[in-house]
Amino acid sequence: MGRVHFIGGEKGGVGKSLTARLLAQYFIDNQLPFIGFDTDQSHGTFSRFYADFASPIIVEDFDSLDEIVATAEEQPNIDIIVDLAAQTSRKLEQWIADSGIFEIFAELDYKVYLWHVMDDGADSMRLLDRLLEKHANANAQFIVLSNMGRGENFDAAKQSATFAKARERNAKFITLNKLQPRLIQKVDFSNYSFWAAANNTEAMSITERQRIKVWLNNIFSEFNKALAPDTSHQLQQVE
Repeated sequence: MGRVHFIGGEKGGVGKSLTARLLAQYFIDNQLPFIGFDTDQSHGTFSRFYADFASPIIVEDFDSLDEIVATAEEQPNIDIIVDLAAQTSRKLEQWIADSGIFEIFAELDYKVYLWHVMDDGADSMRLLDRLLEKHANANAQFIVLSNMGRGENFDAAKQSATFAKARERNAKFITLNKLQPRLIQKVDFSNYSFWAAANNTEAMSITERQRIKVWLNNIFSEFNKALAPDTSHQLQQVE
């Protein structure tokens, strides 16, 4: 069975592209084949850092979005990552509804993952509730990712009716720990993949490299929980 991951959250700045990049690195490190698509026309962060694996598509163009389905049809049993830019959900939902996309993926034996990347604000909660309602009857796996780099206290979210609703729909909850802002800025300004940053002895000090490795291993453990038992590969530790 293949998997298609729609990495969303609708809000800008919650860490959608960061999550897509980390998921890409997870698949690379676990030797799992994947293809990525980047819908952010203004920044294209995902395709910039993983250019060998990801390419841009236009969310306003059904023909462009159809490339996702064509890839699933041509290459069964791979993972497809779709990094959704902010404020693209309505166009994507129109494409899904008008084209019967979930039914197509089911026919192709692809499992759909709907990722909601969130900060600790009320808007992220409201948008999660909307996602759960919009796709209440969809044959999809919800993954709710709390980004500690965009919020320090998710207690209110965990106790909310929205999270209870997500649990009723068998959502999986994972956490993205915070990496030192100066360090992640250094990675981004240097145009490094996370693997390169964790192994570059010239640009990164030994403590910086180790800090990145610990951070990656933590989030990879979270990914392993979110995707199990759908992946037969065990977590590969970043050496």
